[in-house]
Amino acid sequence: MGTEIKTTHVGSLPRSKAVTDLVFAVEKGEAVDLGRFSDVIGEAVEETVRKQVEAGISIVSDGEMSKISYATYIKDRITGFDGDSERRPPADLEQFPGFLERQAKSGGTPTYRRPKCVGEIRVKSMEPLEDDLRRFQSAIEVHKPQGVFMNAASPGVIALFQPNEYYADDDAYLEALAEAMRAEYEAIVSDGLFLQLDSPDLGLGRHMMYKDRSDEEYLQRIGRHVDMLNHALRNVPAEKVRMHVCWGNYEGPHHCDVEMGVILPTLMKAKPAALLFETANPRHAHDWATFAEMADQIPDNKILIPGVIDSTTNFVEHPKAVAERISRFVNLFGAERVIAGTDCGFSTFAGFGAVDPDIVWLKLKTLADGAELASKGGVRVAA
Repeated sequence: MGTEIKTTHVGSLPRSKAVTDLVFAVEKGEAVDLGRFSDVIGEAVEETVRKQVEAGISIVSDGEMSKISYATYIKDRITGFDGDSERRPPADLEQFPGFLERQAKSGGTPTYRRPKCVGEIRVKSMEPLEDDLRRFQSAIEVHKPQGVFMNAASPGVIALFQPNEYYADDDAYLEALAEAMRAEYEAIVSDGLFLQLDSPDLGLGRHMMYKDRSDEEYLQRIGRHVDMLNHALRNVPAEKVRMHVCWGNYEGPHHCDVEMGVILPTLMKAKPAALLFETANPRHAHDWATFAEMADQIPDNKILIPGVIDSTTNFVEHPKAVAERISRFVNLFGAERVIAGTDCGFSTFAGFGAVDPDIVWLKLKTLADGAELASKGGVRVAA
């Protein structure tokens, strides 16, 4: 048997109705019993850690149980955000308004507040993070997973979804976000967890916030996003951080997605030692070839975490297909530098997920089964 290939995922996992109802009640400003909130979220974290371990996932998360979404949760932790902002649909969906309307009517488009920056950004309270860490550590102690990580929003993704109406320019806004979020990043790592920075701005941003810019301008802007991310991580060891990049966790044409080859050199300048990215869905299944062609531009100390499970379909991948996807990267970079992952989260927004909650766990099990096959070797991979 060869080297064991570890498994992980992007972070968010299905939340129960009880959790979703409470999270939305807090979001709406309704009176919520804080003791009950803590108990319900704590039980949900314990259950989701147990299910990940039972599915065979090596490196687990808290499922982002307490957060309404992976980016807007920050309004409760840093100051300067209020109100709501205009929705900016991705460029690919703008070209198909009928499909966009169908998505909205079917509940595929979450409806919750996306506050904008209207004041000075600074740390408001570390208590929500401390609560998350306490609940997660309690579940870790019970179920003893191999590895653990916690998600946090990158400065760039906060800017992507929450526009600036206070700072003089985008650079000043990013710098303020980086400095305010630094405390969260350092606290997660200090608590013994891997930090995952969610950075879809580096992919999705091309056909959202920068859809009217040239490729050259876009690369300049995301280069600045990476600079600010690195600045926020200046006190955190690279090997304790992973970064997730995607093109939007939604079913759609995705024909406006920027090619991996265009952004890969910029991604390699980011400090995090590990990179999570999509390769399972139809639009990015070919990206493994880009990594093969550009292997000399990938530093030897980078860990690659390709998504080998699609997070937008209820198809359950066959373990052999998963093993083939993993093996392509293992053949290129070695088993020690590859972890099998998912394309994106399964519940990016509380209460919204394309994949049925029960099917999520079967997909994670097939991820583990496929990694076990790839670890044993002998998987034939077409060139």
